Amino acid sequence: MTDENTQADQSDPLPEELKEGNEEEPVEIDEMKLNQLIERRKDEQSLGGGVVAGIVAAALGAAIWAGITVALERQIGFMAIGIGFLVGFAVRKFGKGMDSVFGVAGGALAVLGCLAGNLLTSCIFIAQAQEMPVLVILSQINPAIAVEIMRLTFSPIDVLFYAFAVYYGYKLSFHPLTGEELATVVKQR
Repeated sequence: MTDENTQADQSDPLPEELKEGNEEEPVEIDEMKLNQLIERRKDEQSLGGGVVAGIVAAALGAAIWAGITVALERQIGFMAIGIGFLVGFAVRKFGKGMDSVFGVAGGALAVLGCLAGNLLTSCIFIAQAQEMPVLVILSQINPAIAVEIMRLTFSPIDVLFYAFAVYYGYKLSFHPLTGEELATVVKQR
């Protein structure tokens, strides 16, 4: 290829498939096969499995969040993104969901994991300050006390990181159709 041809190729924004002389025909989808595939995949969904896995992931993420925050004596908001990823992947793997309810569950569980991580961190710091076991502090927490602790430790930047957690928890909770699955619905010529 000469330098002139290379320069022409780099400056030509038109994709190959739209240029004259391209004889590839568009792919046709077999609607019946596609509908069967979607129905089969929907039958494999397990909201219960996704939610249970999401709860476990959120709890694990909260414990990791608290452990890192206490060890560093500093909150790192980016851990919220990690909780969103962890919860989203757990809901996807065990829920195998395609419906929007899986995303909603993933987003909600991700933000609950973040809130639990912040609450657990505060309880650990309180336990250290009071020279008491963490489990004693946790056993005395009721919803009103939890809300008050969260109110006192809230920072406006938390909203941003919680939003990231919700976004990734939602987005990653869906189990999309794979390329192999989609290849099975293309009409043969």
